[in-house]
Amino acid sequence: MSATLSSHILDTHLGKPAAGIAVTLHRVHDSGATTLLAHGTTNADGRVTPDSWQFDTAIDSTECQLNIGRYTVTFDTLSYFDTQQLTAFYPQVVIDFMVNDASHYHVPLLLSAHGYSTYRGS
Repeated sequence: MSATLSSHILDTHLGKPAAGIAVTLHRVHDSGATTLLAHGTTNADGRVTPDSWQFDTAIDSTECQLNIGRYTVTFDTLSYFDTQQLTAFYPQVVIDFMVNDASHYHVPLLLSAHGYSTYRGS
């Protein structure tokens, strides 16, 4: 059994969901090497839902599951702030997290041009 992942990005500078942000999901192996598992784009509500991830078809289908282990989710904030005509201090946000069981994992991101915060959501 595998876990599921979602994310929600709120642009605290503009006071609205951050739509159109490219997001990638990588598995981090014990060696530190990473494998791209999936990519997505935040919808109009700033969300990437479990069913909106597009998994990389070049990898083994068993790798497309979120099993116990370490992962990173990366948000392309530079492109987003460019479209908002704002200068971004952080060109990307990388959140490194652990999957410990087969539950749902929600990784919210509160974002502004000069800072961000995250936590494990529900």
